[in-house]
Amino acid sequence: MNLTRYAARRLAVGVLQVTGVACLVFLMVESLPGDAAVVLAGDQPDPARIAAIRAALGLDRPLAERFTSWAFALAHGDFGASLVSGRPVTEIVLDALAPTAVLAGLTVLLLVPLSVVLGVAAARREGSRLDRALTTVSSALYAVPEFALAIVLVAVFGVALAWLPPTGLGGLTAAALVLPVSVLLVRPVCSTGRLVRSAMIDVVASPYVRHARRLGLNWFAHALPNALAPAVQHLARTVDWLLGGVIVVEAVFVIPGLGSTLADAVGHRDLPVLQGLALLFAATTVLVNLLADAVSFRLAPRA
Repeated sequence: MNLTRYAARRLAVGVLQVTGVACLVFLMVESLPGDAAVVLAGDQPDPARIAAIRAALGLDRPLAERFTSWAFALAHGDFGASLVSGRPVTEIVLDALAPTAVLAGLTVLLLVPLSVVLGVAAARREGSRLDRALTTVSSALYAVPEFALAIVLVAVFGVALAWLPPTGLGGLTAAALVLPVSVLLVRPVCSTGRLVRSAMIDVVASPYVRHARRLGLNWFAHALPNALAPAVQHLARTVDWLLGGVIVVEAVFVIPGLGSTLADAVGHRDLPVLQGLALLFAATTVLVNLLADAVSFRLAPRA
């Protein structure tokens, strides 16, 4: 099977997955406790006012009718409007997307070279002091939750030493990005680096690499792509994890991204915003895994 056919088949599966997720998202969001009309009515809601709000927002219509209208609008690229602000969901998501994209993009951009360099360095010196030190440090850091590490870094570098901004309220400057990106990097670098190390050790011990070394060929150029194939799959799962990690980091560092928008939407039971964000996360997950599968197929073609 060539790469084009493989990617087309995976894309078709991805479309079905996103469609299924869209249906589940609608039903799960609808089953959340609480009522957006009650939230909008204020601290002392009047039953008549609540009923009027529900009618204005269409919340009094049957579930099947609301799902049909939502699915029809979604098929035409309309994610609806916020129940709280009245702004289009697409506009809200795009406004919050930039900070999250900067955080996640910088994390992935730094994650790949750091993981490969550390993993290969440890593998080529298997059993050495460097290998043992990297393994010990990575195991220890991987066990630290993101929120705990974020609080420690803020307390030390943001408050006690005042070297870096403790929050992103002043804008996402280079200095303000250091702490949140560091928090997002630690666990993925540890896990991906260890995976690259393990895969590299296995590949170097394989017969074809030993034969290449006997012939005096550049065995490293042949070994590295095969060692990176499983790491690419892990990187896709890491990007999925980043979506959750970014929510925690944005909350700690007060960054107005998708995580903060999601938390606000849950608090106000803003159903259209919740549905839009959930679909964005689902589509991102499917797309990232599709790209990872295509890269893995290219690095290590299957029969």
